[in-house]
Amino acid sequence: MNSKKLALIQTAMRLFYRKGIHAVGINEVLKVSGIAKKTLYHHFSSKDDLILACLHYRDQLFIHWFKQQLDAVPAGKAAILAIFDALDNWFNNRSQAMGEFNGCFFINASAEYGQQDSLIYAACQQHKSHVRTIIKSHVDNFEADEDKSSRLTDNLCLLKEGAITTAKVQAKLNAARDIKPLAASLIGHPLR
Repeated sequence: MNSKKLALIQTAMRLFYRKGIHAVGINEVLKVSGIAKKTLYHHFSSKDDLILACLHYRDQLFIHWFKQQLDAVPAGKAAILAIFDALDNWFNNRSQAMGEFNGCFFINASAEYGQQDSLIYAACQQHKSHVRTIIKSHVDNFEADEDKSSRLTDNLCLLKEGAITTAKVQAKLNAARDIKPLAASLIGHPLR
């Protein structure tokens, strides 16, 4: 990727994530990045195109980090529990790859762009679907029944999303650690 395009995406991503998408204008992205407006519009036809590029960039970053966390332990139940350890590290700013915690960028973006027919909303849905697929692959490792696996995956995703929202909205940064015993009981894996 062109270095100026990447700089625009990274700058916009940081600003959007910290302040909110609607609160940040193109001029602020340009000022902070030091890149000319003509260059921005060479790479992005609109602010929405820049937002979509940021969502794609954050999706790649998150998925890489998430897989890395789960791949560090045995597949299956250990990986499911590792989700909540990884979230705890993210919430408490112990994950350099994820940066400073400010909630889920995809939850935040979908709240600002709640029209279900928008490309931004669809990109947020795709990210959540991608994460669910990763979680389900680990559930499938120990649950052969497809219906049970799907329901368990949905429950684990709800616990994950609830922990993220609770950590952000209620500033309960131990939310992932607090919900981990419930996740362990759902998968029938005692905590040590």
